[in-house]
Amino acid sequence: MGARLFTALVPPAALVEELDAFLGPRRPAEPRLRWTRPEGWHLTTAFMGDVPERAVDPLVEALAEAADRTPAFRLRLAGGGAFPWPLETMVLWLGLAEGASELTSLAERSRNAAVRAGVRVDGARFVPHLTLARANRAIDSTRLVRVLDTFDADGWTADEFVLIQSHLRDRGNRYEVLHRFALSTGSRD
Repeated sequence: MGARLFTALVPPAALVEELDAFLGPRRPAEPRLRWTRPEGWHLTTAFMGDVPERAVDPLVEALAEAADRTPAFRLRLAGGGAFPWPLETMVLWLGLAEGASELTSLAERSRNAAVRAGVRVDGARFVPHLTLARANRAIDSTRLVRVLDTFDADGWTADEFVLIQSHLRDRGNRYEVLHRFALSTGSRD
């Protein structure tokens, strides 16, 4: 069995602290949600699942090439959402007010890089988001989505993305950054 890998952008520590403080008093309002830990917050660009050890080096090379072709860009978190939808929420998330198209391009490049390296990727439609909570059974999160709509924070410049290994545990996953890929400072091709 290989390593459970994905690529992602990680928000800066100051933003994580601000969002955590915003959510703090709101978490108890919905006990049926399992809230994700702030230290694990990220915006996934490509989920690969179990990657054989022999494929990791080619994957890293392909992702480095993708990073070289992707310029740094601005992101700003804003707007609540839910999968599959607020009335039957299984995942509660925060979306993007800025940088969604650039993040989508990075996701496409990350997924294509994985495929070129011979790694299977999750082919689900990409929806830029940061997962905040999950439910074991569908809940109505309409009120929480409206509350998330009030979150207003400064944006940041995404100048790198990371390859992360997910270690599955009973009390939530632990994430380990395996590689960092600096985004280009030049123009997009």
